[in-house]
Amino acid sequence: MSGVVKKILIVEDDTFISSLVKARLEKEGFEVVQAFDGEEGLRLLKAEKPDLIILDLIMPKSSGFELMEQLNINVEFNQIPLMILSNLAQESDIQKAKNLGAREFFIKIRTSIDDVVARAKELMG
Repeated sequence: MSGVVKKILIVEDDTFISSLVKARLEKEGFEVVQAFDGEEGLRLLKAEKPDLIILDLIMPKSSGFELMEQLNINVEFNQIPLMILSNLAQESDIQKAKNLGAREFFIKIRTSIDDVVARAKELMG
């Protein structure tokens, strides 16, 4: 990384998973901001302007899909790389997320934190 600390927004209602991912990303030198529902995620997105978003799809207040739709209509945010980390494993959900701009889709039960961190590093150069 080029001296500038990259910022990642994790929008995940499972505090255990969110904290695990946050700890690993911070160990790699990233600044990490956490939101625990879709509404908070949108608020922090506007306030923090992250370089990458890691997003769950099933959350209280506003789903990950709803947040992605908000990202798509906002030119300030629709270029931010987006990774999904979800329990949804249906091909239709994966395709919907990719159609809404997800660059990567990780299924929680089949994914290691190391895979998420490695892909985050790739997406941010």
